[in-house]
Amino acid sequence: MAAVLAILGIVPVASGLSGIILGPAGAPGGEPTTASVDSEYRFTNVFWFAAGIALWWSLFQPVERRKVTRAMLLIAAIGGIARLLSVLVSGWPHPVFIAALVLELLVVPLVIWWHAHVTATEKAARQP
Repeated sequence: MAAVLAILGIVPVASGLSGIILGPAGAPGGEPTTASVDSEYRFTNVFWFAAGIALWWSLFQPVERRKVTRAMLLIAAIGGIARLLSVLVSGWPHPVFIAALVLELLVVPLVIWWHAHVTATEKAARQP
């Protein structure tokens, strides 16, 4: 379980840090934009970066911090809904973001379900 979540944590940490440093022009298919969009993009990526750090932090005590893990994963899944709205409004993005959409809407909910099952089992095993 920890390995899967550690690997999933790489995505928000790496992409969040990239978004903060490079801005929208550094995104796949990205380009320079207005100062307002650039500012918002970099600001929002701080939260994405922090979500990855929080996910990694939760790995040190997986049962005790299971709510943090699920909250971070749920945020990613809701982000997939926002991406889907973007597809409806603006059309299909770069293939990297289509892959992210699939990950967020299909894989992440499965990981949430799996994580709930595994941590419940671990919690039950710890009780006398």
